[in-house]
Amino acid sequence: MIEKGAVLPMFYLPPVEYFVQLNTYKPGLLIEREEHFPKQTYRNRANIFSPDGQLVLTVPVMKGSKNHTIIKDVKISYDFSWQRLHWQSLQACYRRSAYFEYYEDELVPFYEKKFDFLFDYNEQLLQFILKSIKLKVDLKYTESYESEYPGLTDLRSSISPKIESEFSQKPYYQVFEERQGFQKNISIVDLLFNQGPHSVNYL
Repeated sequence: MIEKGAVLPMFYLPPVEYFVQLNTYKPGLLIEREEHFPKQTYRNRANIFSPDGQLVLTVPVMKGSKNHTIIKDVKISYDFSWQRLHWQSLQACYRRSAYFEYYEDELVPFYEKKFDFLFDYNEQLLQFILKSIKLKVDLKYTESYESEYPGLTDLRSSISPKIESEFSQKPYYQVFEERQGFQKNISIVDLLFNQGPHSVNYL
């Protein structure tokens, strides 16, 4: 049976499972851009692997970007220098990985340039990652909010930091695994920095 397609949210440095789903449903993908912004999701946070275990990176959003703001209208807050913090964290966690330096120059502008909207920021990061892992995906976007999409698999709330993922993942080498054990389904950058061009084969 051929899968028809799926509707997915737009995440910040999404977990590995997200890219497995992109790869699975790529002919018929829809990215949700008309939903109301839900808090405490991967839409503005990512988990990376630090020496002390998982570290959460959160992109702060403007006050007022509560549950009634459409996701594409949510603005990023720069009340504190979160970009510097995120970049320092990525460097501290992945400087020793095999491929960090390979992608560093292309990634650093995302932590220097200011982006107005969370959705646009995430989208450009996603395009960078897709190009880096050589995964060809034609992204299409929702034009209005629909509670259901008949014929499409609805993945808008199934990949969440609040839900224990049933996603089964075979281990790959991680920088701090000797200390902490393999951490599954963390941000795609963990796979990218450790596996580099081999990431697409892994997916």
